[in-house]
Amino acid sequence: MIAALVAGVFILIGWGLSVKTSSPIVDVLFITAFIIGGFAKAKEGITETIKDKTLNVELLMLLAAIGAAVIGYWLEGAILIFIFSLSGALETYAMNKSSDELSALMSLTPETARVLRNGKEESILAKDLQIGDTILVKPGELMPADGVVIKGKTSVNESAITGESMPVRKGEKEEVLASTVNLNGVVHVKVTKTNEQTLFQKIIKLVQSAQEEKPPAHLFIERVENYYVIAVLTASGLMMFLPHFLLGWSWNETIYRALVLLVVASPCALVASTMPAILSAISKGARKGMLFKGGVHLEGLASLSAIAFDKTGTLTTGKPEVTDIVASDGWDPKQILQIAVSIEHYSNHPLASAIMRKAKDEKVDVLEAEEIKDNPGWGIEGLVSGKHYKIGKADFVGTESTETFLNTVTLKSAGKTIVFVKSEQGIIGALALKDAVRTDAKKAIEDLNAAGVETYMLTGDSEETAREIALEVGVTSYKAECLPDQKLDEIKKLTKNYQRVAMVGDGINDTPALATAHVGIAMGAGTDAALETANVVIVNNDLRSIPYTIKLSKKMNRIIKQNMVFSIAVIVALIASNFMQNLSLPLGVIGHEGSTILVILNGLRMLRG
Repeated sequence: MIAALVAGVFILIGWGLSVKTSSPIVDVLFITAFIIGGFAKAKEGITETIKDKTLNVELLMLLAAIGAAVIGYWLEGAILIFIFSLSGALETYAMNKSSDELSALMSLTPETARVLRNGKEESILAKDLQIGDTILVKPGELMPADGVVIKGKTSVNESAITGESMPVRKGEKEEVLASTVNLNGVVHVKVTKTNEQTLFQKIIKLVQSAQEEKPPAHLFIERVENYYVIAVLTASGLMMFLPHFLLGWSWNETIYRALVLLVVASPCALVASTMPAILSAISKGARKGMLFKGGVHLEGLASLSAIAFDKTGTLTTGKPEVTDIVASDGWDPKQILQIAVSIEHYSNHPLASAIMRKAKDEKVDVLEAEEIKDNPGWGIEGLVSGKHYKIGKADFVGTESTETFLNTVTLKSAGKTIVFVKSEQGIIGALALKDAVRTDAKKAIEDLNAAGVETYMLTGDSEETAREIALEVGVTSYKAECLPDQKLDEIKKLTKNYQRVAMVGDGINDTPALATAHVGIAMGAGTDAALETANVVIVNNDLRSIPYTIKLSKKMNRIIKQNMVFSIAVIVALIASNFMQNLSLPLGVIGHEGSTILVILNGLRMLRG
């Protein structure tokens, strides 16, 4: 950009002097503008031609500028170099804007870590950490690796990974992620993944691969560029003498028109039609928490006609929550919760964790329990205040008594898991638990349905649970009791019936379906297998990012089409004007290179809004 602007200054000075005098200093100024403005593009064109053994638009512009100078059009040649270098600088700017996302990510990677070995603290490179190492992280520092807190409590800012601005409290046995910020406590963390395996490093690799992989539209242009340049050079060569003999043009006019053709027929604007828009869209998507393994996947989302969702961990949180507590006569729901949590806090079952969370929210105290006996898969029992209680499913506490109890209370049990509390006298209460629907799921499905995308849910849960969740989130259709191979079969059916199908999942059991769909979308909090298999990752775990990205893809494709149609139309119009001898070289340069700048600026619109 600096070189282009400096060249522009020399051109202005040379043009100003040329109006008053024909001094040799004017030619020196234009030659200086040629060298300063054209060096980078000339070097790029020549080295790429030698390396790839193909011709390119840089060579066309170089030949056109030199040809203009040879026949005495120094100003026109200099303007050509100036505008061409300016458009190249703008294209580089677009690519750098995309790279800013990667640079921002890289800056969040800690270089060193405090590791505790043999009771002593050592400082080592974060990339050298091994699984099993214990690291010390102080307030204000970045977590050097993925791991589990084994000592201490703190709050962690995970916005770099999840996009969630609110701090998350972390205590013992809770997971922390590399490159998140430790806010206010000293913690000891046991490393569970090497540097290359961390979620953060995988995000960086996704951004890198997205920048490097070129979409079909750009690959097509690259394939035809060499043949097109050969055709332009051939046509310009023929035009240097044929019009003189066939149309009676003067030699000066013939050569002049050949040079104009060399300039205006160059596909600069066409070449710049795709990548600035695509890189800008990838950059915008990354800021919104959507990472792509290549522009081809972003380009394809525009034509998405159906999308299938896994249920657990995708449409739902994957964590059961207590939704209802009912009690028999003489008992209070809070008493039922207190008895349940006093016994259940000895269990590591997910339902026990949900009951403990509910008790914490309700500020219910945990009483001392004795003689705890856990019956995995069925329930748990123990003594609270000297009285014996059993907590679990109907078969564990007695099917007949649970049916009698349910007839005496009002409990909406559809799609829910019921945990009964039984005393020595009988059933005294029950808790209903449900895998809660994600707060963003309903809005995301609503937006997808409104956009004309058919929505499906594939789950291994029972028919009753699947039906309730499907009704709550609003999906078009669902399939219950699906094993991984059955999910795969369903995706295969959808790919036959729809033009383009996406699959959204988070678990190992989703990977076959993610790989088979036209576009596989993984939740950022999902398993490593899902992240590796998917084409797109929702880093912030917000399903609303999907309809947003579809709109982004449609806008990007619309801009690319606008650019291609506009650039081709300009080339055709300029060539026609040249043959009619109505186009001067300066206007040809401005028209052609101006169109290149316009399509680049049009592509950069993706960064706005």
